Amino acid sequence: MSVGHGGSSISIKGESRITPLGAILRKYKLDELPGLFNVLLGDMSFVGPRPDVPGYTDQLQGEDRKILELKPGITGPASMKYSNEEELLAQQEDPIKFNDEVIYPDKVRINLIYHEQRNFWMDLQIILYTILGKAPKKKWIE
Repeated sequence: MSVGHGGSSISIKGESRITPLGAILRKYKLDELPGLFNVLLGDMSFVGPRPDVPGYTDQLQGEDRKILELKPGITGPASMKYSNEEELLAQQEDPIKFNDEVIYPDKVRINLIYHEQRNFWMDLQIILYTILGKAPKKKWIE
């Protein structure tokens, strides 16, 4: 992505700040490889809530703050449900409003469910489904 764009912190497919190389890296999820280094350092987990863009974490109130107890992950149930998030936002008349009122609250809901129900087998399923590029038909992703 280009720096100094002065726009929103959410990414929308086709926006000018995404470089051609960046688009390819994002399409094939190669932009996630540096996260493996963070997993090895213990700063991240394979499965957990995706790190939020600046400003969104500060909006969490009450019980929603429980998701901050989890290490950020390379993949997770919310990121699987919204694997096409950039495309969804590109289809909206007001992508920032749609993100703020629909996507972000749903991700928080899904991450709270994950926080309460997480276990080794769930994490294995999430990793497997992520590798296969499929979303499971589970209540924790609905």
